[in-house]
Amino acid sequence: MDIAEVAKRSGLPASTLRYYDEKGLIASTGRQGLRRTFDEGVLERLALIALGSAAGFSLDEIARMFGPNGQPRIDRLMLNAKADELDRTIRNLSAMRDGLRHAAVCRAPSHMECPTFRRILGAAASGAIGGRREKKKKQQPPPAG
Repeated sequence: MDIAEVAKRSGLPASTLRYYDEKGLIASTGRQGLRRTFDEGVLERLALIALGSAAGFSLDEIARMFGPNGQPRIDRLMLNAKADELDRTIRNLSAMRDGLRHAAVCRAPSHMECPTFRRILGAAASGAIGGRREKKKKQQPPPAG
């Protein structure tokens, strides 16, 4: 199949296919004039890449999920770690949703007077919700001397 056919069948633009080829996520089998060609198996591989992306894996992580022969070689520990990360995200999003629903119907004169809203505000300030993470400190070079 030439790149236009793969693009049509996969729903991905040719530029994405070329990028994936350059990153080693897929491999063209040759050229037909100036167009790259791919075997039929590329569509299944693209589906695996889409699944990995939807689960939140980076393209570099996805690339490591394929062996040298191009067959899937998925690290089950990495899958469990991603599932744990998704569980944390779900808990945080659920807490945020519940807080928004509460704030929408809270009878306190002001949200700042609502104990529930104040707890949510404190959690956001501490980074417990809202996706804020603690930044790593930059290492300082040793003093000259």
